[in-house]
Amino acid sequence: MENPVRSVGMKLFLLIFCGILACVLTLGWFSYDKSRSVIENKVSESSLQTAKQISGRTDLMLGSYERKTMEFLSDSDFISLLGTAINSKDDFERFDSQRTINTKMSTSIISDNAISGMYLFPTDSEHDPIGTATSGGMPDLSKGQPAFFQQMLDAAGKVVWIPTMQKGISGKGTEPTFAVGRAMMNVNSAKPYLLVIELNYRALETMLSTASFGDKSDTYIVAPDGTVVYSKNREELGQKYAYDMPDESGSSTIKIDGQRALSVGSATQSGGWQVIGNIPVSELVKDAGAIRNLTVLISLLSVLIAAVIGVFIMMSVGRPLGQLRNLMNEGEQGNLTVRSTLRKKDEIGQVASSFNRMMERITDLVRQTNGSAQEVLATASTLTDASRKTAEAAKEIAVATEEIASGATNLASESERGSEITGQIGDKVQSVIESNTEMEQSAMEVEEAGRKGTEYMAGLIEKTGQTEEMTRSMVEKVDKLKDSTRSIRKILDVLGNMTKQTNILSLNATIEAARAGAAGKGFMVVADEIRKLADQSRQSIGVVGEIVEKIQREIDETVQVLSDAYPLFQAQIESVRDANQIFHNVQLHMNGFNHRLQSATESVGHLEEAQSTLSMAMTNVSAVAQQSSATSEEVASLSNEQLNISEGLVQLSNRLEAVSVQLRESLSKFTVA
Repeated sequence: MENPVRSVGMKLFLLIFCGILACVLTLGWFSYDKSRSVIENKVSESSLQTAKQISGRTDLMLGSYERKTMEFLSDSDFISLLGTAINSKDDFERFDSQRTINTKMSTSIISDNAISGMYLFPTDSEHDPIGTATSGGMPDLSKGQPAFFQQMLDAAGKVVWIPTMQKGISGKGTEPTFAVGRAMMNVNSAKPYLLVIELNYRALETMLSTASFGDKSDTYIVAPDGTVVYSKNREELGQKYAYDMPDESGSSTIKIDGQRALSVGSATQSGGWQVIGNIPVSELVKDAGAIRNLTVLISLLSVLIAAVIGVFIMMSVGRPLGQLRNLMNEGEQGNLTVRSTLRKKDEIGQVASSFNRMMERITDLVRQTNGSAQEVLATASTLTDASRKTAEAAKEIAVATEEIASGATNLASESERGSEITGQIGDKVQSVIESNTEMEQSAMEVEEAGRKGTEYMAGLIEKTGQTEEMTRSMVEKVDKLKDSTRSIRKILDVLGNMTKQTNILSLNATIEAARAGAAGKGFMVVADEIRKLADQSRQSIGVVGEIVEKIQREIDETVQVLSDAYPLFQAQIESVRDANQIFHNVQLHMNGFNHRLQSATESVGHLEEAQSTLSMAMTNVSAVAQQSSATSEEVASLSNEQLNISEGLVQLSNRLEAVSVQLRESLSKFTVA
C-alpha cells in the first residue's frame, strides 16, 4: 500500500496549506504583540504620571501636619508650659500647666477632623504622658515603649512618620490611624519629650478615593521599611508589602496571583513613602484582543482557502500523476498493452502521450526479439551437440599425452632440485666449517676474558672489603665525636649556671654597696663590671652552645648517611662475589665447549666429501630426464591445444544456448497481444 503522504499532490497540498497558515499566523501574532507592547509602554508612562500626582497630593497633606508639629516646637509659650509641667515642684502649678497644654491640643483636634489625638510622651519612666485623644484613650506605656520612640530620638528633632496602625497608637481604637512626630530637644529637661500627632486613616482614604490607575488596579502607599500605609484592603494595613517594589525607573513588571501586572511608583518628599499602583497587564491589553480575534478569524479563513487550493492541486496534478504511476507499475510487471487515457495539453498530458508511444515501440521490439530468439535457440542446440562430441575425443588424447609429459617433467624437476639441494648442502657445509673455526677462536677469547675477569673480581673483592672496614671505623669515630659534643654541652650548661650565679652575686653586691652608701660606691662599680662580664659570658656560652648544637646535628646527619651507606657496601661485596663465581663457571663451560667444537669440525669435513660424490650422480640423472621431458612436452602441447579449442567451442555453444533460453524466458513475461 502506497503511503499517501509521499505523493506529489499531498506534498503540494501540505506545502501550500502550511505556508499560507504560517504567514497569516506570523503576521497576526506580530501585530498583536507589537500593539500590546506599545499599549504597555504608553500606559506605563501615564500611570507613572498618575503616581507622581498622587504623591504630590499626599505631600501636600503630610506637609501640613509636619508644619503643625513645627508650630508646637517653635511656640515659646507651649515650651514654657511644658517645662513647668515637667520641672515644677508645686503640684497645682504642674497640674495647671498640663491642663493648659491639653486645652491647646484639644483646640487643634477640634479645628481639624483628620486629627484623632495629640500626645507628649516622656522618654523616661518618671513622668506621665500628656495629651488627648478622640477615641481609644491615652496609650499605656507601662507595657513598654513603642518602637517609634527610638526612631524619633535617632532623628534628633527631625520629623518622623509612623505607618498605619490597625487599632491606633493606644491599641484600643476601632479605626486605623497613622501618626507624625518629632523629638522636642529644646525642652528644659534632662531627657526630651516626643510630640506625636495621630491622624485618622479616613483622611488619607478620602484623599485617595478619587485616585485610580485604571480598572481592576490597586493603589498602595508603602513606608521605607516596607509597611503598608494605605491599601483598599484594610486587612493589609500595617503588614509588609507582599510584592516587589518598582525599580529605579519608576515602573516594572511583577507577578500578582500568577498574572503579570505593571507596577509604577513615585516617592513622597514627606516621610519617604512610596505611592505604588499595580495594574493587571490583561486589562491594559484588552483592547488589543480585537487584533487577536481578527487574527484567529483570518487564520480560519486562510485555512479554508488553503484547503481549497490544495484540493484543486491534488485533483489537477496529483491524481493524473498517480494514474501514470499505476500504468508504469503494470508496464514494469510485463503488461505492454496498458495505455493512458489522459487527454490534456499541459505537461502531464504530454507525458501521457510520450508514455503511450514508448509502450508501442517497446511492444514492437519485443515481438522482433522473440522471433530472433527462437532461431538462435535452434542453431545453438545443433552446434552444441557437434562441439560436445569433438571435445570428448580431444580430451581422451590430451589426458594420455599429459600423463607421459607429466612423468618426464616430474623426473627432470626432481633431478634438478636434487642437484640444487646438493649444491646448497655443500655451501652450508663449507659455511659450517668456517663458522666452527670462528667459534673456536671466539671461545678461546671468551675463555681468556673469563680468566682475566676472575682475577679482576678477586682484586675488587679485596678493595671492597677494605672500604667496608674503613666505613665501619669512620662510624665508630663519628659516634665518639658525638659523645664528645654531649660532654661539651654539659660543660656549657655548668658555665651557664655559673654565669647566672655570678649575675645574682653581682646583684647582691650592688644592693649591699647601695646600703653602704658613699663607702660602697667603689664596690658597686666592681659589682657592676662583674655583672657585665657575667652577661658577656652568658652570651658567649649561648653562641658556643648554638655552634655545638649545629656540630651535633651535622654529626647526626653524618652518622645517618654512613649507616645508610654500610648496607650498600655489604650488598656490593655480595654482588662482587656472585660475579666472581659466574666468571669461574663461564671459564669451565668454555673449556668443554672448545672440545665439542673440535669434534664437530672433523665430522663436517667427512660430510663434505660425501656431498661431492652425490652431486656428480644427480647431474647425470638430470641430463637424461631433461631430454625425455622435452619430447613429451611437444606431444602434450599439441594435444592440449586441440583440447582447448574443443572445450572453447563447447563453452560457446552452451553459453549461446543458455542466452537463448534466458532471452525466451524474459520475453515470455511481456504481454504484447
